[in-house]
Amino acid sequence: MTRALMIQGAGSNVGKSMLVAGLCRAARRRGLVVRPFKPQNMSNNAGVTVDGGEIGRAQVLQALACGVDPIVDMNPVLLKPETETGAQVVVQGQRVATVKAREYSALKPGLMAPVLESFHRLGAEAELLLVEGAGSPAEVNLRAGDIANMGFARAADVPVLLVGDIDRGGVIAQLVGTQVVIDPKDAALIRGFAINKFRGDPRLFDDGYRLISSHTGWRGFGVVPWFAQAHLLPAEDALDLASGPSTGSLHVVCPVLSRIANFDDLDPLSAEPDVRLTLVRAGEPLPGDADLVILPGTKSTRGDLSFLRQQGWDKDIAAHVRRGGRVLGLCGGYQMLGRKIIDADGLEGPPGETDGLGLLDIVTEMVPDKRLTRVSALHEATGLPLEGYEIHIGRSDGADRARPFARIDTRPEGATSENGRVMGSYLHGLFASDAFRQAFLSKLGATPSGGSHAATVEQTLDALADHLETHMDIDGVLALAGTAATAG
Repeated sequence: MTRALMIQGAGSNVGKSMLVAGLCRAARRRGLVVRPFKPQNMSNNAGVTVDGGEIGRAQVLQALACGVDPIVDMNPVLLKPETETGAQVVVQGQRVATVKAREYSALKPGLMAPVLESFHRLGAEAELLLVEGAGSPAEVNLRAGDIANMGFARAADVPVLLVGDIDRGGVIAQLVGTQVVIDPKDAALIRGFAINKFRGDPRLFDDGYRLISSHTGWRGFGVVPWFAQAHLLPAEDALDLASGPSTGSLHVVCPVLSRIANFDDLDPLSAEPDVRLTLVRAGEPLPGDADLVILPGTKSTRGDLSFLRQQGWDKDIAAHVRRGGRVLGLCGGYQMLGRKIIDADGLEGPPGETDGLGLLDIVTEMVPDKRLTRVSALHEATGLPLEGYEIHIGRSDGADRARPFARIDTRPEGATSENGRVMGSYLHGLFASDAFRQAFLSKLGATPSGGSHAATVEQTLDALADHLETHMDIDGVLALAGTAATAG
């Protein structure tokens, strides 16, 4: 029988995704057949799986840590926020609905069946499943119908390791308080705790560590210091996005849209020493010395186009182009660059149409069929191969499509303005292709590092596993997966 262990957090953003990735790599290095699993995820940073669906980007990274391709069963329920109160619901890789938060509460209990189906199917091919929770089990107001934390752990009979984030303060209350407020049968599933994101000398927390253990009766499995190389791995939450080093001769600027999606497209650029990547937040102008502005993907193209105009970024981009600067739009950002975006059926919000930025001669129409595919293409300007993936519902056409950004087989992909300074593409992940990235940056006047992005990620996963081996009782943690979880 497949063993499983669930990593839950005493709060949001405690580092669960990173810990599961490191544990996956550590288990793999012990010769175990290990797989990641997250019952429910909420993120607009998604990836396309080999079986033609989409899952959270964190599970794509965790699959890489296990040495396998990602499949939809690794994240059977994915919520992709489109507004403050509504989200697209993806079940086993495919979009099934767009609902408001109250409507999702009614839908949620019916999702336990596909969650358990995916869990057991995934378990049939593995010796160990490492499960990631979402949010916190202390959110007891959400416990009814829960599929993300204790509701799943009880249904699947999986023991839990609870993780607290000391960086934000109050970690003793996080952990002890969780035990106090949750159902006693839920609390009985928790087999131990760990502390994450410690800065300084971990021995300074010895008294706090003992206090947590004495109040809860749980065993501690380690105090994990801040992992300095975390920025080299894809972030799942847009709140974790940060500008790169302030050095570098090529200034790349990216406005952080309110529904920014697939933002790990930027990771290979931020790792380049000669690239200065600036992420611009709401209320800030786009820097006037930008060489390249990247309009990123978004879960709500028309909504974020309105957000972009509210910040005055449309005027900044127009001025940038007048000065001879370049612009690259990716997916939703590509759609924004066109003349018009039409959403007659209201697939991403209220039905209607919105004027685009008018920098590319294309028109985008939103259609119900979602394109989810991995892609091998040739960059038109250099003839170099690149790998990427498409994950969108829009279809774009117009005169500038006669100058494609790339070709997939013989099919033109994307568009380029007549002067060549404005480019758009539906391809995510394209900068992870080393030869293409280096040629693209060289054309813009930068000196590329010549390094391999894939190798950097692999080395960082190994370093993460080493980090956990040093500061956690990994063998003890993995042994928890062999314990019976059923609580009374």
